[in-house]
Amino acid sequence: MPECVFCNVPESDIIAENELALALFDRFPVNRGHALIVPRRHVATYFEATEEEQHAMNHLLSEVKRLLDVRYSPDGYNIGVNVGTAAGQTIFHLHVHLIPRYTGDVPDPRGGVRNIKPALVPYPEEERG
Repeated sequence: MPECVFCNVPESDIIAENELALALFDRFPVNRGHALIVPRRHVATYFEATEEEQHAMNHLLSEVKRLLDVRYSPDGYNIGVNVGTAAGQTIFHLHVHLIPRYTGDVPDPRGGVRNIKPALVPYPEEERG
């Protein structure tokens, strides 16, 4: 699928990988270290991924968390997946957000995943995912 941004991730952008999934930094991060975990196979949603793909992605979530712990020393994390248009999904290749959180990055961190604070980089309307 040449038009899918996650089907054509440049090797230089991959920060971790395994046979079924890969990880990269989000081009429009909410916080320092915001990473995405995506299956190699083009699949639209979490619920369409095989159990093996879900397991591979979960393994990478832990691996990338360790990498981010060393590189950025966050105080916490949000993990999120948007499934379907009504949930805010606009890129229909499954991607799991791993968002480092830092004490004081918002006055009250309780609540949502992406819109809890302004992003570090403005996120274009046509690429919200």
